[in-house]
Order: sequence, then C-alpha cells, then structure tokens
Amino acid sequence: MLSRLVADGSIFPVSGTAFAVTPTLREAYAEGDDDELAEVALSEAARASLRLLAIDDDAGGSGASKSLPLRRAVLVADVEPVTLRPDLDDGVVRVGGPVTVGDVVAAYVDTAAAETAVRAAMDVIDAADLGDEDAELAVGDALDHDLAWYATQELPFLLDLL
Repeated sequence: MLSRLVADGSIFPVSGTAFAVTPTLREAYAEGDDDELAEVALSEAARASLRLLAIDDDAGGSGASKSLPLRRAVLVADVEPVTLRPDLDDGVVRVGGPVTVGDVVAAYVDTAAAETAVRAAMDVIDAADLGDEDAELAVGDALDHDLAWYATQELPFLLDLL
C-alpha cells in the first residue's frame, strides 16, 4: 500500500477502516492526554497492519508486496470525513474517500529487527484474536517492537531502501 501511495499519490484503506482518537476511545481511558491516546490508536493500527500482511501473505502476495520485507506500516493522516465505528472498537473509524499523499503527516514502519516477530505474529493473529495465549504472546512480541518514524517526503527513499 505504501508503494501504491507513492506511485499513484493516493490509496484507499481496506474497507475504509482506519484508527483515530475518538470520543469513545477517550472515554475508555480515565487518564491520558492527546499524545498518549494517539499512541493507543497507533498501536491498534499496527496490530491491524499485521492482519493486512497476513491476508496478503495468504493470498500469495502481489507485485511489490512480494519484493518488500515483512514490516508493519501505519500512516498518520488528516482525513475528513470519517464515520465513527464503536461497533468494531473504540478507536475505529471509516474513511469516506481516498487518502492522498498530501493528507499524510507521517509514516511509522517496522525496522529490520522486527521481521522475525512480525512473521510469527502474522501466522497466529487469528488465533490471538480468539484468545490463544501462545498466539497472544507472539503478537505481543511483534507489537513490542517500536515503529520508526518517517516524514512523508522520505517515503520514496524508504521504499527504495527496503
């Protein structure tokens, strides 16, 4: 998806699903400033990124995804309008249209050190969602890796370096 964003100038999130600091997310945390709540939304998006990688891997990958290493990626973007989706989770929203390069504020991407943990988590993400303790630990290992921050203008260079 990052390759498509750089090449085409826009992407549409799968099913329009995105994560944000929503009123429901704020209510779920008794304390926490905007930065802390943004970290929660970022973490949920990183977990969802595991699911996207697993789906692409199950489908045999495609084009650029076969040549790129397994890394979680999260885009931070200013996009409107969005529809709140508390039926899915506290920080889930649906984006009403494409996300353009101009909407993107930053990108967070795994480093090479996370690849083994990401691969292991991809293989068990569904089991973790169903409560399997070993699977939850494997997903937790992947989520323990901090994502590296990249400015929007760095994305073409990041993709070249991957």
